[in-house]
Amino acid sequence: MFTCRPPWWRSSATCKPWQLGRFLPCTRPSCKPIGTTPGQVQQVGTQEKQILEDLEMPLARRETETFFQEQPETGNQYLEDALLRSYLKTHLPPKVLEEVNRDLERFGNRLLTKISPLGWECELNPPVFRQYDAWGRRVDRIVTCSAWRRLKEIAAEEGLIAEAYERRYSNWSRLHQAVKLYLFSSSSGGFSCPLAMTDGAAKVIESLGVPGSLKNTFDHLTSRDPEKFWTSGQWMTERRGGSDVANGTETVARKQADGTYRLYGFKWFTSAADSDVTLTLARVADTEGQVKQGSSGLSLFFLKVRDEEGKLNSIQVQRLKDKLGTRQMATAELWLDGAKAELISAEGRGVASISNMLNITRIHNVIGAVASMRRMISLSREYARRRVAFGKLLKDHPLHVQTIARMEVQTRGAFLLLMEIVRLLGLVETDMASEQDQLLLRLLIPVAKLYTGKQASAVVVEAMESFGGQGYMEDTGLPVIVRDTLVLSIWEGTTNILSLDVLRSLTKSQGRAMAVFFSAVQKKLELASGAVKLEPAVKHMRDAIGSLTRFTQAAGSKGAATMELAARDFSYALARIYAGTLLIEHAARPDASATDVSAAGRWCNQELCPVATEFENRSYEAEAALADSALVYEGSPACGSGP
Repeated sequence: MFTCRPPWWRSSATCKPWQLGRFLPCTRPSCKPIGTTPGQVQQVGTQEKQILEDLEMPLARRETETFFQEQPETGNQYLEDALLRSYLKTHLPPKVLEEVNRDLERFGNRLLTKISPLGWECELNPPVFRQYDAWGRRVDRIVTCSAWRRLKEIAAEEGLIAEAYERRYSNWSRLHQAVKLYLFSSSSGGFSCPLAMTDGAAKVIESLGVPGSLKNTFDHLTSRDPEKFWTSGQWMTERRGGSDVANGTETVARKQADGTYRLYGFKWFTSAADSDVTLTLARVADTEGQVKQGSSGLSLFFLKVRDEEGKLNSIQVQRLKDKLGTRQMATAELWLDGAKAELISAEGRGVASISNMLNITRIHNVIGAVASMRRMISLSREYARRRVAFGKLLKDHPLHVQTIARMEVQTRGAFLLLMEIVRLLGLVETDMASEQDQLLLRLLIPVAKLYTGKQASAVVVEAMESFGGQGYMEDTGLPVIVRDTLVLSIWEGTTNILSLDVLRSLTKSQGRAMAVFFSAVQKKLELASGAVKLEPAVKHMRDAIGSLTRFTQAAGSKGAATMELAARDFSYALARIYAGTLLIEHAARPDASATDVSAAGRWCNQELCPVATEFENRSYEAEAALADSALVYEGSPACGSGP
């Protein structure tokens, strides 16, 4: 075990001779981060000339083979995030703002000096599975590094779960917690994932009224004491299905004489398998050993992963998953071979009971998506202030700046959408939400999760490209961010699964959720009606709302297949319209910056309502016909025409 500074603190690496044939060394500009003087530019040119002369020398005459590039160095994430600070200043009550501001500035310094190095160490030292000890006894031990365990302690000390449940700032407590998680995410070494499930488990227990049998567990999950703090898993995915828990769950629960249950089944994908406790779904067997199929046969159970002696609770670890990203965290396949558990939902009400957990973990997914975008853009922007190419800094190349600006606009829209969701959640949790607030929150959670997951993947890949070849180098740390971001469109429901969930929320509310959506958007636009600079953005937004209204009115006459085909574009339209409205609202503040106004305008210049365009072009009808034809399978071996 060893500690290591994160990649952004590393000194310039020394190139091997063979590398120089592929990469032209770049000079290190002697400049301040914000620009160069004419004299410095001349110095850069002199350095470039010297290096070119060195390259022409015979290999034996070169004294050094050094590759110079300025590494991006960011500071306190909170102090450098102007959008975050302006949002808090606008929305938080003065007394709350004063205390939260002080806490976040302190936390930003801790992230920079203490937490980021731990996160990087987790990447360098992923978990290891030891199935047997030296004497052949099966132990199924998942070994994590000391940095991972220290991050768990820090999570408790910072109240990254506790903050939301102590409610010392009433309805603003959830937002305070979300902001800390947002700042923590990119430095967390993957520990954000177990925190998401821990938060979700605490929310489920709270929604059940914190029954006596779970009071001790709730206290552990929400503790600020590192010695008492527990993390929770969320064991839902089985071999036959991921999101299709109704048909894919095979785990059986057998009731015991003492009222507890024993679980038997195979959990195919369990994130943070080193957690202390977990929630899971299973089917209760009757006296004849029969179980009820479908979602109505699922019940929710709580279990401890280990007993008082530290032995696994009749659980066998089959293996750790070999994943593309999130390698810092142990994800395992588990056999439940009589694991002792407690039924915590009404029998057959497992899906309904765990929905609170899914809402929380989906919000955490949004937090991770926005955080990864913000981190990559911050690094890209800082790099542009330091890297010289074609005789000038990257920040002085208009096309490069335009690319960063476009990423910034996407990140701003996603950030404000996140803040809106946690604001609404705070109202709900403190019984201050109206029925309209609750309907809007139910609709926006899947919309935000599916849209920001896609946004994040696109933005981080674009940002990686802005570093050129360096962005592809593992020891810069950039590929880690990219890999870990790609899972965000998959975790907690894929884009298509959540698009269908959006349709279900509208159906279940009998159209009221859509009416609330339109009302909320119109109210926010009214606040900007007198802002001349925002008139073009407001007009684009009103046009999009009109298009969406016409679509919702006309779509009712179409079949279920057409609506399903439109579900993704429809969800995108909801996300773009609502996020754009939030950008306009933020830009309508009296102290709004030129950047705020520009971001709102840029966002509203995109296609805001893709579902209306596709619907008017009858694209969905054509796709429905295509789906029913053999053309879908053209070229498939099953059709006899493949290779």
